[in-house]
Amino acid sequence: MRSFMIHALLVLVVVGRALTVQAADRPPLSERDGSVTIAAQEWPLKPGPREIKVFIHYPGGKLSNVAATTGLMLNLHNWGGSACIGTADPATLAKRLDVVAICVDYLQSGKQASIDDPEPYDFGWLQALDTLRALHFVFDSLRSEKRPFASDRIFATGGSGGGNVTLMANKLAPRTFTCIVPMCGMARLTDDIAFNLPGGSSLNARYVRDAQHPFHLSPDAQDVRFIGHPGHAKTMRQLGSTCKIVVVHGTEDATCPTADAREMVANLREAGLDVDPTWVSPDILDGKVFTSAGHSLGNRTEIVFRVAEKYLRPDSPHALRRPGPTDFERRDSLVRYQTPNGEYIISYAEGFPVGQFETKQIR
Repeated sequence: MRSFMIHALLVLVVVGRALTVQAADRPPLSERDGSVTIAAQEWPLKPGPREIKVFIHYPGGKLSNVAATTGLMLNLHNWGGSACIGTADPATLAKRLDVVAICVDYLQSGKQASIDDPEPYDFGWLQALDTLRALHFVFDSLRSEKRPFASDRIFATGGSGGGNVTLMANKLAPRTFTCIVPMCGMARLTDDIAFNLPGGSSLNARYVRDAQHPFHLSPDAQDVRFIGHPGHAKTMRQLGSTCKIVVVHGTEDATCPTADAREMVANLREAGLDVDPTWVSPDILDGKVFTSAGHSLGNRTEIVFRVAEKYLRPDSPHALRRPGPTDFERRDSLVRYQTPNGEYIISYAEGFPVGQFETKQIR
């Protein structure tokens, strides 16, 4: 237990709840590329059972091609997108990198839910938990089928909102990923984006300042969505995170502001995390891979290969492998991020993640 709970006689009040799924209810892996639907954690704004769709792409399109060298790779769509929109081509990733590429229709996928509906945009919390559930589904299914795969080669990439969810997934599972490649992702939920303030980013996450409103953004919820939070970055390092974070961001990105990305990179580095940024400026545009120093960047499939293929290919002399077990295998609740009024806890007791916020109250 944390020292503040011991010395200040604090009581933890659980304000989040999760829905779980039994292994017996889990669908089997398909023999060819396809999709499955799995249970996800409850969304407090719409209580009740919730499901997410997982799109699975094998090397060569067949489960039988998964071998001892094959890794796993999340490939996450943009804000407003679904399936594999706005990110790298999954079939190309699977073939060229020898991975099972996994796209996810996480919370608020699609234009209606993420842009048109009134609920505020989740901005990476439950969305990351959803993607980690999808990753765990594939990981655990391969293990259950006793099919060899490279469990020390776990990667993630995504563009824009998918870049944000990639970064958040690594934060919520800091002992799982070998390398991630977030492209033009949001680095933090600023007041500008949260409350649609004039003069800044065009993004509008639709939160309100009124603490009595169901769409209120608490300081705690805002803190956990700050990927470069100095204290949280330090916690990741203390937990033993070894992930190489290959950030790709345009120097003229006004949608997901470059200044936020630079702050994130600096804070993660200061905490001792392994960050390898590529700043896409006008002078490196080649009209093929990098076509813009703004938000779009260029060909997001080729960008992954340009900046990180040497880390991701199993036959590369620079290939990375993660030391130690994943968060899924550890089955503990040590991933905890303190915020002004409590802490966010991600429990892996069931293998897959269950996230909740616990407030602190003086007895």
